[in-house]
Amino acid sequence: MSTSNLVGRQKFKERFLKLLRSKKSEFLAVYGRRRVGKTFLIKEFFHYEFDFFITGMANATTAQQLFNFDTELSRQSNLTYDSPSKNWLVAFQRLREHLESRKKQGKLVVFIDELPWMDTHGSDFLMGLEHFWNTWATHRVDILLIVCGSAASWMLTEVINSTGGLHNRVTAQMKIEPFCLGETEEMLIGKGCHLDRYQIIQLYMCLGGIPYYLDAIEPGKSAPQIIQELFFEKSGLLRNEFQNLYRALFKRHEIYEKVVEVLSSKTYGISRNEIIKNSALNSGGTLSKVLADLEESGFISSYPSLDGKQKNTIYRLTDYFTSFYFRFLQKSKISNWLHLIDQPRHRVWQGFMFEQVSIDHVQQIKKALGISGIQAELAAWRGSTGDRTAQIDILIDRRDHVITICECKFSLDNFTISKDYADSLRSKIAVFKEVSKTKKAVHLALISTYGVRQNSYSNLLITNEVKMDALFDIIV
Repeated sequence: MSTSNLVGRQKFKERFLKLLRSKKSEFLAVYGRRRVGKTFLIKEFFHYEFDFFITGMANATTAQQLFNFDTELSRQSNLTYDSPSKNWLVAFQRLREHLESRKKQGKLVVFIDELPWMDTHGSDFLMGLEHFWNTWATHRVDILLIVCGSAASWMLTEVINSTGGLHNRVTAQMKIEPFCLGETEEMLIGKGCHLDRYQIIQLYMCLGGIPYYLDAIEPGKSAPQIIQELFFEKSGLLRNEFQNLYRALFKRHEIYEKVVEVLSSKTYGISRNEIIKNSALNSGGTLSKVLADLEESGFISSYPSLDGKQKNTIYRLTDYFTSFYFRFLQKSKISNWLHLIDQPRHRVWQGFMFEQVSIDHVQQIKKALGISGIQAELAAWRGSTGDRTAQIDILIDRRDHVITICECKFSLDNFTISKDYADSLRSKIAVFKEVSKTKKAVHLALISTYGVRQNSYSNLLITNEVKMDALFDIIV
């Protein structure tokens, strides 16, 4: 099956093929951040050819959803009905009749996109879906039902981890992640955008690996020009994206927006208690659900502490677009991004974001360090002793009795370790060893754009170095 228009996504292509070739009916649930390319991936892989396809409608009533379903079924089926479906049990019964009339080899593929939107308040949508699967599809061997949604929490609660009629019915699930740097580069090259890797990382710091955002990039422009056009021009595609992003995913979007705003002000991440203190939200089920929803939807990440204590888990805003919005768009008077280049504020932001890029490419870093085959945990650490404090954002705790501390530096040339920076590194390592009381060897790896300029400090301190080219490796 040719998928020439698809960039990357190799493991998902292989999963699709495996499901098509299986000897039983399959129920696949697909979810991921809005704009991450879930629908495009599915449509491209199946060449836009389904035995039935429908997309739920945002903010529609049950009657409107049923009308949409009936309309699509009428358009895609040879069967006709004298009256509209009065409920979802009837609608899914008609879908069953349509599929039974289809004559083809291999799986009958049903794709229901934006599934959460179809489950309107007070409707019997889930009952109809459950009945369709449990009493008919699961007893056949030729059905591939694909349901997809951006509301990750709904997909997990109501479908994947359902305690109702769909309990343990999902046979496969896919969380579609943003592109890594290598896939981003591949997509840009395919669009005729030939940027060097330094500029691609600059774009990644603003857009992440979100295909919808990357698709708006026009060839022939530099990274700063692209950022100016997408975010700061009046007609820029992403100028008002934030106003739509969270509202489309979460019913009580104001709470979710408040949490990510708090996290945006703490670049290195904060604990749950600090989130409560800074957001004025109460501790308990609501906050737990908000944090879980945001993490499953790809907006934040949690990093366990080295001691494994839940209270010391660090939460960090990891959605690049959201971070960029709060730093440069929300209350900013910036109108020309090009004027900000090389200002201290811009350089500090790039330093922080390069750390996030590195965290998101820790598998590539492990490969470059030659430790891919070693079991290891990614952790964050903060501690103090006396008047000295230290914070480590990328700490690889390895089973071979080594801890690798990663320092990240985004620079336009080879990075030079000065005496002051060397003293700072020594102090950080000393504080970490004293407070953590680790008996493991501690190695220091420097992640940089163009490498480290060799001098007496680098030779004494740096065990390994990783250049940005290694971050572009595509690991399947």
